[in-house]
Amino acid sequence: MSQSMRLPEILNIARRDGRVTVEGLAAHFDVTLQTIRRDLAELANQGKLERVHGGAVLQSTIANIGYEDRRGLNDAAKTAIAARCVRDIPNGCSLFLNIGTTTEAVAHALMHHRDIMVLTNNMNVANILVENSACEIIVVGGLLRRSDGGLVGSVTTQAIGQFKFDLAVVSCSALDLDGDMLDYDIQEVGVSQAILKQARRSFLVADQSKFQRRAPARIGSLSQIDTFYTDAPPPAALREACRGWGTGIVTA
Repeated sequence: MSQSMRLPEILNIARRDGRVTVEGLAAHFDVTLQTIRRDLAELANQGKLERVHGGAVLQSTIANIGYEDRRGLNDAAKTAIAARCVRDIPNGCSLFLNIGTTTEAVAHALMHHRDIMVLTNNMNVANILVENSACEIIVVGGLLRRSDGGLVGSVTTQAIGQFKFDLAVVSCSALDLDGDMLDYDIQEVGVSQAILKQARRSFLVADQSKFQRRAPARIGSLSQIDTFYTDAPPPAALREACRGWGTGIVTA
């Protein structure tokens, strides 16, 4: 069976089951794992599926994919972005890390920083940085979202307002080509807006796949960000807009 015939059937299976696996599709079509990986890459490039570890899921404009799937998505890119970002984070500063698997990668990359204070509404970030004895950790309160260890809601927003930190390192679920940062959860959006408001400087960490996703809630614009760390140059029009806004772009 040719790829042009397999792709519609893969989409039908994904719509029926919610997700597909490389091994399951290879057995279904009696083809190699490499062939299915190419098929899924093609569907991802078309914006019809989103790659996750071991397979793919249907893209949604109103719901994020599961946390464990997000952790395995573009892992190498997140690690590279985090490593490059922390080079611009000095010792002896205060910073906020929000919810997201990319900000968790930043937490891992901060393991050798000294005399830093990290505020977070991400339980995973706090648990990662416990290993750095030279890091003071403040977890802001709020409603615990069990799916990913995030703290959200009005209590979190109010708690953030009690602080003023040197730097915010934030991620988002999606990026529009006009530079808008987007998310799926309205409560999380309010928290992200509060974080940016209380930061003296702000970094965005987001890989190129965020341009292929759609989410309904607007956090703000890249015009509010000092430096955008990513793994591939954004589209030319957005690069030009960032120059006008004074937003730096660093490609890991």
